[in-house]
Amino acid sequence: MTEAVVVGAGPNGLASAITLAQHGLGVTLLEAAQTVGGGARTSELTVPGLLHDECSAVHPTALASPFLRSLELERHGLRWCWPEVDLAHPLETGCAGVLTRSLDNTAHGLGVDGRSWRRLFGPLAEHYDELVEDLFRPVLHRPRHPSVLARFGPAALLPATVLARRWRTAEARALFGGVAAHAFHPLGRPLTSAIGLMLTAAGHAYGWPVAEGGSQSITNAMVARFAELGGTIKTGVLVESYHEVSHADVVMLDLAPGAAARVLGEQLPRHVARAYQHYRHGPGAFKLDLAVEGGVPWRNDACRRAGTVHVGGTIEEVAAAERAIHFGHLPPRPFVLVGQQYLADPTRSVGDVHPIWAYAHVPAGFGGDATEVVIDQIERFAPGLRERIVEKYVRSTSELATYNPNYVGGDIATGANDLIQLAMRPRITANPYHTGLPGVYLCSAATPPGAGVHGMCGHNAARAALRALR
Repeated sequence: MTEAVVVGAGPNGLASAITLAQHGLGVTLLEAAQTVGGGARTSELTVPGLLHDECSAVHPTALASPFLRSLELERHGLRWCWPEVDLAHPLETGCAGVLTRSLDNTAHGLGVDGRSWRRLFGPLAEHYDELVEDLFRPVLHRPRHPSVLARFGPAALLPATVLARRWRTAEARALFGGVAAHAFHPLGRPLTSAIGLMLTAAGHAYGWPVAEGGSQSITNAMVARFAELGGTIKTGVLVESYHEVSHADVVMLDLAPGAAARVLGEQLPRHVARAYQHYRHGPGAFKLDLAVEGGVPWRNDACRRAGTVHVGGTIEEVAAAERAIHFGHLPPRPFVLVGQQYLADPTRSVGDVHPIWAYAHVPAGFGGDATEVVIDQIERFAPGLRERIVEKYVRSTSELATYNPNYVGGDIATGANDLIQLAMRPRITANPYHTGLPGVYLCSAATPPGAGVHGMCGHNAARAALRALR
């Protein structure tokens, strides 16, 4: 039997292991931590019984993932839950941009901008599965749906601040700008519209759901599927050298490029080693989990019903904050993402105390304590929050990197989404998964299509390995 070793048991490592096992390989999955899941883990971080997602929390791309859908993880206990409102973006006027799965309801709520919103996102949502088939693959491939790509491409190439000019209201512009800010990149740069378009269209096609019981439930279901295929998982195993795994016919590395270069050492071709060592990481995240009695007292009603709230004010404020962190400065009002997963999944709460998930975009490797800055920013739109906080749990950029070494400097996207790396990561090559060392592949979020709990990086890398075996 052909043997494979997968190093790293995040969603992409699991996806790679499952794909290889589905094709008859004997697969051993090695994880340095004591638990598997990478960014898809859930713990009681504050009050006993209160379930907090440790990193990833809301999953529009998981439902859209062709690979995850093919696994039928519902057979292994995975249940998806949707909030009444998928996303809200409040403004100081008391109004908010509001996104729901219903394109009609979203357009109606945006008033004079509704028709333009529907005209842009309607076709993308309608053909989202076809769009994903092309965008969840490396850039260099023969398009399967060129007409859908042709509709997406021109808008995706634009800076988010430029595309947002098609809308007249502050609510519509802020709603799109907040989604585009998931790129962790200055919104005035080209291609920053791409992530905003993808995630917004996903919201209309699939919604922004959460996993019942926390993101750990996704991991648990994938582990169950892997076990069903006869795979083996070993935790607490830190792989530091290629020699520890070189006996395998196929080696998959769910690692950041720099870590992969260290593991492979002198075995790695020199030009690949240089590319991995110079791989660029993006800004960091400062994570804040709160136990809040009665929930967050948002001024806007839609925010009280929203699974996700983007806190940053107008698109101009969001753009200024993203520009500041890119140049190494913590703005007084950073962009903050707030998750209220318990609204869709009440099993996460304890009585009237609810888990609130939040993180701020901060400079790479930011060493300070942004706790009060984050709470201040949320309180702009939810006065009285402080009085409701029962307990809090903080993870700085360095603590995030300790939790998951792929998050270099707190970079939870595993790589800067600049012009080159958004198109060609982790290096410029026709096969971004192959390390140049026979039988060894990179399968982390540093490969296409990038960050998100969709498993497509691992699945694509495993397919590349299978093609080489054939």
